[in-house]
Amino acid sequence: MNSFERRNKIVDLVNTHGSVMVLDLSNMFGISEVTIRTDLRLLEEKGLVTRFHGGAARPGSNLAESESQEVVLEDRYQLASDPKKRIAQAAAAMIEEGMTIILDSGSTTMLIAEALTKKANITVITNSLPAAFALSENKDITLVVCGGTVRHKTHSMHGTIAERSLTGISADLMFVGADGIDATNGITTFNEGYSISSVMAAAAHKVVAVLDASKFNRRGFNQVLPMEKIDCVITDDGIGKQEKELLGKTGTEIITV
Repeated sequence: MNSFERRNKIVDLVNTHGSVMVLDLSNMFGISEVTIRTDLRLLEEKGLVTRFHGGAARPGSNLAESESQEVVLEDRYQLASDPKKRIAQAAAAMIEEGMTIILDSGSTTMLIAEALTKKANITVITNSLPAAFALSENKDITLVVCGGTVRHKTHSMHGTIAERSLTGISADLMFVGADGIDATNGITTFNEGYSISSVMAAAAHKVVAVLDASKFNRRGFNQVLPMEKIDCVITDDGIGKQEKELLGKTGTEIITV
């Protein structure tokens, strides 16, 4: 894909979803955030998008440039596409009172966290700082936050300390997102160093991957989890018949919403 095609795709995404984030676009196209920011600047000069801190929105959007990264993250999740919201609701519906769950970092798992804010008598373990902040408002949820080193790109905790904090944990469910999924390589990411995801998966009785249909047959350069470690995939009804059949042959349960 050349730069002209990429910028046209960015405009399509902005018009479809209301806003886009630099990090998401960098992962999607497999290019640097610097290049994405250049694309957004050129598109803004043409009046096709309006930039804000960390992303861009439709021209005239009330998402003006914000000085608060927390606000930007909140806007990102509120403006998430409808498929992600449906996936998050389906995931939240799997969680029953008394359960212990693990939430990996990511935009879809953040939506799950928001869906859990009204639940009670559950324990949530997460390495996601935005998810932890959202869940901390509910005193009826026991919240455990993994310590470790902050990865600023994803606002999440990683490294040896974070992984060690999961020692001895036994959870009912783990929810994990990714940049891509295919039957051969499992779920993958364009980010580096996601070994904490495998530690989380080992601590859970059931691992649920939450990915919208656009992630199918995309392959990041780092494996998050192989298919044999994933018990269930929740996706939207945009998944192709062939992709669903190939994934089904791995023995993984597939739920479409």
